[in-house]
Amino acid sequence: MNRLPAWLVGLLVIAPVVGLVVFYAWPFVNLIVEAVDTESVGTVFGRSRTWSIVWFTTWQAVVSTSLTVVIGLAPAWVIARFDFAGRRLLIGLLTAIFVLPTVVMGAAFLALLPDSLDRTVWAVVGAHVVFNLAVIVRTVGAVWEHLPPDMEHAAATLGASPSTVFREITLPLLRPAVIAAAAIVFLFTFTSFGVIRVLGAAGTRTIEVEVWRRATQLGQIDQAAVLALLQLAILGLLAIWSSIAARRYSRALDLRPLARPQRPRTTRVRILVAGVAGTTALIAVVPLVALVVKSMSAPTGWTFNAWTGLGSAEIRPGITLGLDPLDALSNSLRIAAWSTLFAVVIGALASLGIVAAGKAGRFLDAGLLLPIGTSAVTIGFGMLITFDSDPYDWRASWWIIPVGHALVAVPFVVRSTLGVLRSVDPQLSLAAATLGASPTRAWVEIVVPHLWRPLATGAGIAAAISLGEFGATSFLSRSGGETLPIAIEQLLGRTGSLLQTKGYALATILAAATIGLVMLVDRTGDLVGGRRPVAAPTRPTEPPTESPTRLPTESPTRLLSEPPREHVDERRTQDDHARR
Repeated sequence: MNRLPAWLVGLLVIAPVVGLVVFYAWPFVNLIVEAVDTESVGTVFGRSRTWSIVWFTTWQAVVSTSLTVVIGLAPAWVIARFDFAGRRLLIGLLTAIFVLPTVVMGAAFLALLPDSLDRTVWAVVGAHVVFNLAVIVRTVGAVWEHLPPDMEHAAATLGASPSTVFREITLPLLRPAVIAAAAIVFLFTFTSFGVIRVLGAAGTRTIEVEVWRRATQLGQIDQAAVLALLQLAILGLLAIWSSIAARRYSRALDLRPLARPQRPRTTRVRILVAGVAGTTALIAVVPLVALVVKSMSAPTGWTFNAWTGLGSAEIRPGITLGLDPLDALSNSLRIAAWSTLFAVVIGALASLGIVAAGKAGRFLDAGLLLPIGTSAVTIGFGMLITFDSDPYDWRASWWIIPVGHALVAVPFVVRSTLGVLRSVDPQLSLAAATLGASPTRAWVEIVVPHLWRPLATGAGIAAAISLGEFGATSFLSRSGGETLPIAIEQLLGRTGSLLQTKGYALATILAAATIGLVMLVDRTGDLVGGRRPVAAPTRPTEPPTESPTRLPTESPTRLLSEPPREHVDERRTQDDHARR
């Protein structure tokens, strides 16, 4: 009775499907068909430099991932198990660091480290560790706080030391989550682009950077395409391995949510918790503080010349900078506004279509996630070589960069809205149909109104992604159309303290804007979470079946590091209530 007509479902999904096919699938297939041939494959694989780049890309990713996991387990344990002053602030801080643009993190470490470590691989590894700590804390911590403590208590009662309990009991139970989080971190560090461009020396290149270099600087489109496909093949093998490893070590557990994290009970535990939380906060805050300080300092002392001179492109009389920092800021804001609009519209249609289509909607849901698994450099590269001739010569179009950004942002918009739409009790639509409303009218009146607040969350995430996007923009931008990340990278790569100080000032502006958006998104999530779930009406004689609960909206911070969760328990409660 409440099934939407097929024509309406088709109208909902046609725009997301067409956008995915035209701007993702077509460029990707075209990249393989037109740019790759036998000669280019032989040239790339026969060059020793290629394997040196692959080796460097792999080992720095392995080292970065290993250090991130080792360092991140301590704050994951503290946040999962204990309630302490500043706990929520620490979680928000780590999440804000994670969503910072990569060029900002590179600039922060460039400002923090001494000259002896500048432009070294250890600077790159350090930036990767700080940047990805939130992945370990959120992914592993989410499982850790639900582990039943019975076995740990039993082992401790039998005389096992805390280290033995962790090694023999806790770590095996956490292993699937650790593997999943490590795979995500390896993906980010293996495809690192902005951090390498800012912190790496002149000859330091990952596969991602080499793809950009060969395509834009050397004009070797075919060889760049071969490298892009080689990177995708390696990442595909990683995905297969992580999936097999997670299944191998998974265990059937009764994961019971804790009532709430416990306050530390002993002085020793309080000191340990305070030490871990304080150290983690310092690791996250110190690079940002160094970035702000660097933007207001020069070899001669404190100065605000970089800030006051942002509106001038002139270095000295008769010599111009070649880019206008304020124009870069204006371009970033304009592109972010359009990409957010595109992402919200397409994401809203896709979410409504996925829910309305039922099981068939899973295919669209999975397809929209593909751009996240593909590097931004590959996406920009594919669009560059696809839309470069009539009648599809769109490279100079004003909308091509916002579309590229929206490809990556749409999945986050969909994730923020699906949970809310799926929480709407279908009994409400059945009741409306019983009272004479058509399925379309019932859907418009009952389901659609619950879309707006989660869309606000998705819009904030989309804007943050667009402001910091660097990989695809490096291919699609033109001279005079630089965005903030591109301007920051160019300024920090030039000689002269004033130019570099301007780069730090722009990085500070971009960091403040991104963190502000994250705070706004978290605030929006709180507003959404404070509402009652949408349940079927009850007869006046029946007592309430449950106390007010929070909407099962995906937290915006969880969206950045965890897959969505199905809200089975709440739906089961609502269905039982409807049957009664």
